Amino acid sequence: MADGGWIWPFVVLTVAAAVTYAWRGLGVALAGRINPGGALFRWVSCVAYALLAALVARMILLPIGPLAQAPLSARLLGAFLGLAAFRLCRQNLLAGVAAAVAGLIALTAFAG
Repeated sequence: MADGGWIWPFVVLTVAAAVTYAWRGLGVALAGRINPGGALFRWVSCVAYALLAALVARMILLPIGPLAQAPLSARLLGAFLGLAAFRLCRQNLLAGVAAAVAGLIALTAFAG
């Protein structure tokens, strides 16, 4: 690489970092002007929750990869256990995820 080809990875990395931090800087500059109770912000929140719900539903009903080997009943019961633990533990996300994963593993192990 005596012809200067070694510099391009650094140029690409520098440009990528500049673009990333430019958007972050714009976000910081505009954050004080956004009304979190406004209609646009509520709409964006609703769309984000809808996308998350769709992804979770897809993982349960139409899984790919190793999750597809688990029976539907185990996936549904695991999700129910996670939701129940989340609600019972005063909306503790870690408790909900841990209960869902533990339930799915246990139900899959005993079903097979």
